Amino acid sequence: MIRHIVLHTPHGSLHGQLDLPESPKGLILVARSHRVPEDDALLACLAARGFAILGMDLLTAHELQFADATQNVPRLAQRLLDVLDLIRNDGDMQDLALGIHARGDTAPAAIRCAAQRDIQVRALVCHGGMIDRAGLQALELLTAPLLMLVEHNDTPVSAAYQRAASHLGGTHQLHILATGDRPLAEVSRWFAEYLVA
Repeated sequence: MIRHIVLHTPHGSLHGQLDLPESPKGLILVARSHRVPEDDALLACLAARGFAILGMDLLTAHELQFADATQNVPRLAQRLLDVLDLIRNDGDMQDLALGIHARGDTAPAAIRCAAQRDIQVRALVCHGGMIDRAGLQALELLTAPLLMLVEHNDTPVSAAYQRAASHLGGTHQLHILATGDRPLAEVSRWFAEYLVA
């Protein structure tokens, strides 16, 4: 079953899509500022492994016109919390074990939300992103197991992870990606380990 999701905010509507198989192993929220082509392979891989997928844009079409919109961690975090509320109150999603996949600028917001919703969010994958921008409190309170994917030549993100790592309160693992590496297997393994009972 495929459902289109619309979440209304004071700044406009956020759009997403829920792909719900017959007996899902869990739910993966793919949180992004906007959809990018790289998401398609990830979504297909997770769906093929029996997960329900909610791909959700966290910025409105209007906000995407502003270059700094993706840098607003508090706003992105609040949007993610709104999405988590939607999941918690939706009959199709509320009983599924929940993991979050965040890419780039949505990563620090995802860590903030997972730290605040430590019972709801059971696993987290961040592909890039300056996760130290999540803030010291969120890093220390995070209990959801975190897989951090970093491109081999992305020195700033590697440095951000190293700054954050000593403050991370829960299980965390760093995976360095080789040139052209598509980390689908690592992402699937992480969610299978921590979401599937």
